[in-house]
Amino acid sequence: MTLSTYTKEFRYNFKLAYPIILGMVGHTIVGIVDNIMVGKLGATELAAVSLGNSFIFVALSIGIGFSTAITPLVAESDGRNDVAAGRSAFHHGLYLCTILGVALFTLIFFSKPLIGFMGQPDAVVDMAKPYLDIVGFSLIPLIIYQAYKQFADGLSETKYSMWATIIGNITNVIINYFLIYGIWIFPQLGIVGAAIGTIASRFVMLGFMHYMMNLKPKFHPYFKGFSLKEIKKEVNKKIIKIGLPSAMQMFFEVGLFTGAIWLSGMIGTTSQAANQIALSLASLTFMFAMGLSVTAMIRVGNQKGLGDFVNLRKVALSIFLLATIIEIFFALLFVALHKVLPYIFVDINDLKNLTENLEVIAIATNLLLVAAIFQISDGLQVVALGALRGLQDAKVPMYLAFISYWVIGFPISIYLGLETELKAVGVWIGLLAGLTAASVLLFMRFNYLTKKLIREQQLFKV
Repeated sequence: MTLSTYTKEFRYNFKLAYPIILGMVGHTIVGIVDNIMVGKLGATELAAVSLGNSFIFVALSIGIGFSTAITPLVAESDGRNDVAAGRSAFHHGLYLCTILGVALFTLIFFSKPLIGFMGQPDAVVDMAKPYLDIVGFSLIPLIIYQAYKQFADGLSETKYSMWATIIGNITNVIINYFLIYGIWIFPQLGIVGAAIGTIASRFVMLGFMHYMMNLKPKFHPYFKGFSLKEIKKEVNKKIIKIGLPSAMQMFFEVGLFTGAIWLSGMIGTTSQAANQIALSLASLTFMFAMGLSVTAMIRVGNQKGLGDFVNLRKVALSIFLLATIIEIFFALLFVALHKVLPYIFVDINDLKNLTENLEVIAIATNLLLVAAIFQISDGLQVVALGALRGLQDAKVPMYLAFISYWVIGFPISIYLGLETELKAVGVWIGLLAGLTAASVLLFMRFNYLTKKLIREQQLFKV
């Protein structure tokens, strides 16, 4: 196949991906705005939000990872034009995600005391606890929302989650503005105000998603007949068989970045604040790859339903190529602006904290150079993962993720971060090593599976 074989797929790939990208980028930008607003209060407040969110990210990774099982099942049924199977995947997925959301909030609530035993600064721990209570409860509406989103994505209707996220983000920013700083008649709540904005926005997203999908006739057959009596053990097992390994895979990946937050906190408050700045910016560019990952999951799932494995491989490789081009651009952008971007997050005119803020900027500047290097690895690993989920291959990628992040990446982060003068930069070199290993191993897995499927299909035809 020539290069044009793959590039001609770019248009449709981007058509599916751009609403997902816009929604995710919008959500990440609001997260960055949160960090900027909180960062203006001081490095301690920013570090507290970083510490609190590290717990939320771990729980959220499990919820989002599990919900991704819905998309390939719905996409495969859509490829076969099997509405009944798609409806069953949606209803059972929604049921399981609701239970999971409640379970994750309960887990966060009772594990909160662990913050005090993680070697973090006392002032940071004291601020993080009330923030964690409120944001933890927001996991319930968010995981339920994920069930709606993954279902809509499976039907290639990616714009609904984009608009839900945009409206939720606007809600978040407005509430943050009034409650963080105490504008007008509202009390000044600091980072607790940011937490209230988060939980309100997630309920708004869920309500909007349900309302808008209920309006469109295309979704009506899928909304009919929902009843707990219709929930079947065998369908739950099918979703769990895909969802549980996917949840663990995402847990291993997010756990690596959470470990980086904790290690940075052990090094010092300025390192943790700088880590949050670099992580916020890297997360923003990562959303483009995430959008393409969902696109890979949808399109591979459709082709799997059609049984066209040659086209399945072509489509997936076209998405890999598009992701590589985009991530190279972001890598160059980070290198060009690594000395400028950190200034957005701190108040350089705050003379009281000037020395501390300048140290945060200096550390973040170096972290962004490492982030520039792992843009490509990060993009490729998540797109390969999306393609494998489209194939409903979840268990092996889970093991590959564990090896990449916890056998390779995290030990390097610990050693370079705590035992050498590299400190926070050393922690991020560990992230780079883990992501690079994951991108290589996951692509090899996809390459092996698709060639095997094509070979078996050709032998069957003969």
